Amino acid sequence: MYQNYITGQTALTLNFDFSIPKNHLAQVISDFVDSIPADVLLEDNSNTGRPAYHPAMMLKILLFAYSRRVFSGRKIERMLTENLPMMVIASGKHISYHTINNFRASSHTNQLIKQAFVYFTNLLQAEGLLREDAIFIDGTKIEADANKYTFVWKRAVEKFHTKLKANAVELYDELIQKEVIQAITEEEAQTSQGLAIMAEQTETAIKQLDEAIAAEPKVIPGGSTKKRQRRGLKKVLHKLRQDFIPRAEKYEQAQATFGERNSYSKTDHDATFMHMKEDHMRNGQLKPGYNIQVATTNQYVVDYALYPNPTDFKTLEPFLKQMTNLDKFQNIVADAGYGSEYNYSMLENEYEDKQYFIPYSLYDKEQTRKYQNDPTKLANWTYNEQEDYYLDWQGVRFNFKRYGKRRNKSTGLISDLKIYEADEFQLTAELTELAKTKSGRQRQVQYNPNWQYLKEKAKQTLQSSEGKRIYGYRKTDVEPVFGHMKNVFGMRRTHLRGKKKVETDVGLMFMMMNLSKYWSRRGGGKLLLQEISNKKQIKIFLLRKLGLFLSLKS
Repeated sequence: MYQNYITGQTALTLNFDFSIPKNHLAQVISDFVDSIPADVLLEDNSNTGRPAYHPAMMLKILLFAYSRRVFSGRKIERMLTENLPMMVIASGKHISYHTINNFRASSHTNQLIKQAFVYFTNLLQAEGLLREDAIFIDGTKIEADANKYTFVWKRAVEKFHTKLKANAVELYDELIQKEVIQAITEEEAQTSQGLAIMAEQTETAIKQLDEAIAAEPKVIPGGSTKKRQRRGLKKVLHKLRQDFIPRAEKYEQAQATFGERNSYSKTDHDATFMHMKEDHMRNGQLKPGYNIQVATTNQYVVDYALYPNPTDFKTLEPFLKQMTNLDKFQNIVADAGYGSEYNYSMLENEYEDKQYFIPYSLYDKEQTRKYQNDPTKLANWTYNEQEDYYLDWQGVRFNFKRYGKRRNKSTGLISDLKIYEADEFQLTAELTELAKTKSGRQRQVQYNPNWQYLKEKAKQTLQSSEGKRIYGYRKTDVEPVFGHMKNVFGMRRTHLRGKKKVETDVGLMFMMMNLSKYWSRRGGGKLLLQEISNKKQIKIFLLRKLGLFLSLKS
């Protein structure tokens, strides 16, 4: 038995009209993107060349692909021919992966996805989904799309750069003695530009020696002095061209790349090496990554940003300043990683109209019975306000001595301190001995009035009924977002390189998560089979769902 085969047979192919259910996620994505104004979606393009694909269509394609955990440009291109909802979104167009990747990496898409969060926040506000009129801020570290062992350390670069500068100064002194170089200072000789000038002047001196050697007789008793000079200058020129100048340029470029960081990756210069929670070898290995800061409300992401520093407390100020939706929220909620004198002072001075619920690092510890009964803590000492002195648990008296200042190296904040010193003569000889350190100096303690005031204010806010209620939402609001991103949608590592491109990549993920949650809240995911009245319609529906084509013989 063989299948019927007749050449030249006429066949009639019927294609159904592609459509997706109204409650499908792709429809929600499409409706939201279409709600963004055209002046935000479109960019100024050249009037020549082939017309570009509409940014709304490209953005829909990327958002739906991310919802299916597809991040590769080639796989997204394949979805455009195999996935029915994707075909509907793209209107049946076949778009190459080059076009998809170029759109995802463009600066316009970076700005577009940031503007999309503004319109999504407006949508949440219109539907009354802003929880407690508060934003919940937290951060997580995500591994960059960079090789693990491509690190460049700032300390190592500074060490070798210093040695190179010392060698350059020695060579500079040698050439000065030989009267080879002119019009260049010792400081200039330590830079790549100065070394290049030294090489040019050395090469000029060699050419002059060549002319002088050509005029000399062929045989000179004892050998030619100029030839020996030329031989030495050629060695110097080779050292400058092949060693000193390339290394100086390399170190100077590395110093410019570091900025305020201590490391970067050779394959992604914007990535910084930091500790990750996913430490499978349990050896504290550093990996290139980014610190993602997120502001959420009701488990919806309303804003985000990327920073190179692994700690959170230095990111609060720049994160709040770049937020365009901050005026819609009255309360700022974050964990103890953001609680510091600098951040409290910044919030008091720059955001007076807002209330913050941020504990400091020792807040939970100070509530324990062990801490409150610890006699070594200054907070548990006896204080006489009238005479301004402290008594420690042993009875040693500390009188006020002077005011002092302390500068925080990481933030630059200058704190005003009150310094108390133990009296040289106490009530008893035993107390007099206890008033001294092991080295024989008088003991001192420092008290920061401003920091203590800010801590007390934060404590009162957190311990109030409103503070307990609002801060209690933090773990169930912002923490699940990171869990969904890494475990549900599978983004444990970025897919692009460079800060701007990674911002777009992460923004697409967060916006897709927002729309997916919004879709689920509306009852998405349930196939409305009640609308399908008979078996024939069910068959057609399944064919549409699978993206199949029915071909009938004539």
